[in-house]
Amino acid sequence: MLILVVNCGSSSLKYTVFEGERELTSGLIEKIGEKISAFSCKVGSEKKTLPDQPVADHEQAIALMMDQMIKDGIIRQPADIFAVGHRVVHGGPNYTDAALVDEAVRNNAIAKELAPLHYPNYIGIEACVKMMPQTPQVAVFDTAFHQTMPPKAYVYALPYRFYTDYKIRKYGFHGTSHKYVSRRAAELMKKSAKSVNVITLHLGNGSSLAAVQGGRCVDTSMGLTPLAGVVMGSRTGDMDPAIVPFIMELEHLTPAQMDKLMNKESGVLGLSGVSNDLREVIAQAETGNERARLALDVFAYSIQKYIGAYHVVVGGAQALVFTAGIGEKSPYLRELICRGLKGIGVKLDPVKNKKNISREAAIHARGSKIQVWVVPTREEYMIAAESLRVIQAAGIELPLEPEKTGITRKPAAAAKRKK
Repeated sequence: MLILVVNCGSSSLKYTVFEGERELTSGLIEKIGEKISAFSCKVGSEKKTLPDQPVADHEQAIALMMDQMIKDGIIRQPADIFAVGHRVVHGGPNYTDAALVDEAVRNNAIAKELAPLHYPNYIGIEACVKMMPQTPQVAVFDTAFHQTMPPKAYVYALPYRFYTDYKIRKYGFHGTSHKYVSRRAAELMKKSAKSVNVITLHLGNGSSLAAVQGGRCVDTSMGLTPLAGVVMGSRTGDMDPAIVPFIMELEHLTPAQMDKLMNKESGVLGLSGVSNDLREVIAQAETGNERARLALDVFAYSIQKYIGAYHVVVGGAQALVFTAGIGEKSPYLRELICRGLKGIGVKLDPVKNKKNISREAAIHARGSKIQVWVVPTREEYMIAAESLRVIQAAGIELPLEPEKTGITRKPAAAAKRKK
């Protein structure tokens, strides 16, 4: 049974095909809509860079993806894909869980209005529905995991009509990642998700934290948009909102220019003057670059403050869970962050911290009051798993296992579906 996971960006298409937990193939088509597009893929352990060619739109990109999967022997035809799971950044206020794609999902006007930059998520849905009209499609929303937050956590102190009329509130993002790592951490701690309180740290170029109490998100750092929360690679994170009109007047900026400044030119990049890539900033800090060192200190301090707050919010965290590019791969920044958490009893084991990169591991020292874990995120797999769960709940018949039908894995058998 093959599940295709699709993630359409503004000018890109990422995809992965799963059979159970096994990843059969994955690929990336970039520069969609430009004169020349780039296509790379991986089949098993083999990596391929395919000839550059123009790809006009996401519909053509999905057709190109399908052709490549046929050439690689993953499928014989699009109908061999049992289901498609779509990463959708914003579900708006109406979706607290992943959902089968129907007219309501396809015409989710509020979500499209709240996250116009992520409209390509919906273009990808339309392209897949057109190519595979009989295949179950599932939208897995980044915002869904955070919809268990209580009103006191998500309502802004604006006149209430802005919430009722325009749905302006905190939504949060990276939800699929926070959901996966919080549950996986509970398994590694040999506890049920409902019995532990954890703080998950999805740290990459875009970063967010989530307060997870008994398996449910009760607060998260990003807000109406991904700009809020901790300092990020090129985003400001939280700041005095009065700074916005002040700078706009000083520099005669338009709203679009101010938005670009806060999202693309600020954060670690703006402070350091070096890069939004924290590896480069760390290298500069280690040579004595004071601005680079300041940028890292500000980054870590913004995270420490959220951890302290969320420790209170969940009624005492039992674990911190680091994930995503920085969280998984940077012992330097994990140590810098945890160094400021002695007040809540966090003690890092320096040896375990340094040797555990991109693999599941406990990195706290003996006697630490709060456990510290590294758990690599598996967002694509989580989207596949969520899609299968939604399909089963809808009563859609699953295909027979290949070993029970006598059909070999390659090419895959077409799925039988209940109409």
